[in-house]
Order: sequence, then structure tokens, then C-alpha cells
Amino acid sequence: MSYLDGGNDAILAQQAERESNARTYPRHLPFAIREAQGVTVTDMDGDEYYDCLAGAGTLALGHNHPVVTEAMERAMDADRPLHTLDISTPAKERFVDSLFESLPDEFADSAKVQFCSPAGTDAVEAALKLVKTATGNRSVLGFQGAYHGMTSGALSLMGDTDAKEAVPGLVDDVHHLPYPHDYRCPFGIGGEAGHRTASTYVENLLADPESGVTDPAGMILEPVQGEGGSVPAPDEWLREMRRVTREHDVPLVVDEVQTGLGRTGELYAFEHADITPDVVTLSKAVGGGLPLAVVVYDEALDAWDPGTHAGTFRGNQLAMAAGEATVEYVLEHDLDDHAAEMGSRLRTRLAETAARFDRVGDVRGRGLMLGVEFVDPDAPWRGAGPHAPDGDFAEAVRAACFDHGLVVELGGRDGATARFLPPLVVSSEQVDDIAGIFDEAVEAVANAPGEVSTDD
Repeated sequence: MSYLDGGNDAILAQQAERESNARTYPRHLPFAIREAQGVTVTDMDGDEYYDCLAGAGTLALGHNHPVVTEAMERAMDADRPLHTLDISTPAKERFVDSLFESLPDEFADSAKVQFCSPAGTDAVEAALKLVKTATGNRSVLGFQGAYHGMTSGALSLMGDTDAKEAVPGLVDDVHHLPYPHDYRCPFGIGGEAGHRTASTYVENLLADPESGVTDPAGMILEPVQGEGGSVPAPDEWLREMRRVTREHDVPLVVDEVQTGLGRTGELYAFEHADITPDVVTLSKAVGGGLPLAVVVYDEALDAWDPGTHAGTFRGNQLAMAAGEATVEYVLEHDLDDHAAEMGSRLRTRLAETAARFDRVGDVRGRGLMLGVEFVDPDAPWRGAGPHAPDGDFAEAVRAACFDHGLVVELGGRDGATARFLPPLVVSSEQVDDIAGIFDEAVEAVANAPGEVSTDD
């Protein structure tokens, strides 16, 4: 019998034998997926799970949504090209029409789009190259806690130092600024005072000839830090970053790779603050579940010569067909509003769990991009925030969730934040089920032998 005819264990064993040591998810989500539909996946042993990872937020419409699969089938049945580099096709132009329709008019009206190689990190690399070309400057301003991808330039921008430790020769002239964080404020203040201090810090740095930072080519930020622990930026702080960068002629790059297309309760997360960026990086949801990445930017920055940026798979026609179908469905069905409603429902339930256990330090996020941070209130701690993050407890909760049919991932400091990224089509009943499983998992771990129960 072939290992493919076996269950989870047979496939996982074969994967471990042949696949790189860099593989991640199978180590703590020990299953192989046989089929998937909507918000659920079924493994090779026949067990079903709610998928709150959803391709790290890629699957806006969930698994195998008919509008996406039918769009791809139509393209293949009609003998459309599958790959065209950057030669245009009707499918490509329809995708761009839909994409620009989804963007705010004040941004789209003067926008250009660059198709990249297919991952979000490729869009970030392109954006860095764009602003450096346009400005002639080399310094880049990033933020603590940031995640922009795993290629060289994007990795240089990352806040997580562990991921960079073993990689010499990363891009230089990257400067990490404090990102506002109510629970783990870098200044030990929190709230409005914390984000105002963060804004003042950046403004002073740009104005100070002794700051040590040469004129920046750009500033890149996530309106909600995803891998950093589902940390939403305050709207007022985003407005200040837009004001300060504009006054100092620094292009503002907003990374919407994970937040884009409705996830946070607006079509794009920067819309919460009513700002207009200079550059937006997009991937994940805009490809309808297939590999696609684009940079959309103000035409004033379009300083590239022909051929000075490229990428073989920038012509992925199936992804454009799937992406167009996804964008149109999100717009037609107001899934950004649905994400806001379902996110509020889920956050309320998560907060109820937090109220029962002092192992839950914080519940945060925006729309259907939520995080629950676990802490050890008894551990000695001198860092930012009231308590030490507890990654071990979070790992135990993730495992308990998996055992009860719920897939969640971790992020943030010490990997102590359980992150929720369900498809935007999740129903209220499914939200309640997800929250119920999570609550049971936290309770099981909190009451496990060796743990002191904090159940009120």
C-alpha cells in the first residue's frame, strides 16, 4: 500500500523524510489535509477542523468557494493562457479593474500597479526598490514587532531577532522604530499617551540632524501587526505617521499583505484612519487563494525604467481570474462589514474567556484578525507589559485546540499569542463554535496537573 493510501501518520513520516528542516506547520499541526470546504478542513484520518489559519489569511472566501473554482474552470475550459509574464490579457485587465474598484478613489485615481513574483515578501522587496529608486535615498524606517516576509530585504525589516540571528549580510540602513502597543507599550505608558509619545519620537528623529539616520527612502508599516501578535495601530498614530512622512517627503509604504481586502472590517486597514498611503503592498487574499502579489503606488513614484523590476510568475493568469472573482464577491457581499460584525462577536467571546483566567493577558485585534496573548503572572518580569509572555502555555492551548478540532497559529513575543484568521465568510454559528472550543482548550490547559487553576 502506498503511503498516500495511509492516514496522517504515513504522510507525515514521508514528509519528514523528504522535506526541508525549515518546515513549520506540520510540527505542531500534525495532520495531512484530504479535503477542504469553506471554513473547515478534513484530514486523512477523517477528522474535521475549523480552520482559523486559512493560509495565513489568504483564503478570504474559505476553501474551494464556488465563485473562485468556477472562475478558474472557465479560464481553463476556454484555453486561456496560464502564464504571460507581463503581457496583458483580458483576465489581467479585469483583475486590475476589480482591484482599483476596491481601493479608495483618492488612492486609485493616481495609482500605478506593478505585478511581482507571487509572494507577499516579493511585493515588499519591490516596494523597497521602488522608493529607493524614486528618492535616491537608502535608509528605510521600519518598526519593532514587524513582519514583512523572509527574503533578504523583508527579513531585515523584521522585528523578530531570532529569525535574523543566523543570517549574515542582511540589508543595512534599516532603522526599527517603536510601534504603539497598549499592552506592551515600548515606553511603559500605553493608551493615548503611549501612541502620542511614539509619534513624537518619529517626528523628532526625522527633524534631528543628529539622529544618525540619513534621509529615508521610505517608511514601511503594518496597520495591524499580524505575526507580531495581532497588534492594531491606533488610528490617530497612523494619521500622525502620514502627516510626518508627508511633511518630510518620505514615501509611506503600508503593508496590507495580510490585512488587505476586508479582513480588519474595512476593505483596506489604512481606511480606518482615513489616510492615503504612497505605496500599498498586497498579496494573499487578492489572489483568491493562488499565488499573486502586487504593489500599488502613486504615479509620482513611477521612476523605474523598462525592465528594472520583473518576476517570472507575475503573469499568473489563473490567480488573476481567481483574484478578480474574490474581489468582486467581497465587494458585492460587503464582506468587510461582515468581518467587522463577526470579529466583534468573536472578540466578545474571547474576552469572556479572558475574564475567567489570569493566564490571558490581553485580547486584541481588528475585524477577523484577532489575538489572545497568554502570560505567566507569577514569573519575574522587567520587560514591556505587566506580565511575562508565556509561549509554553500558548503552545499547550494550540495543541488542545487542535485535539478538539480547531486550527489556530501563534505569534507575538515569545510566540505567546493565539491568532485567529478565519475566512471572511465565517458564520455566527461557526464563530460561536470556534470560541467554545478555544474556551474549553484554555480551561483544560489551565486546570492540567502542574497548573494552578485560575477559573473563577
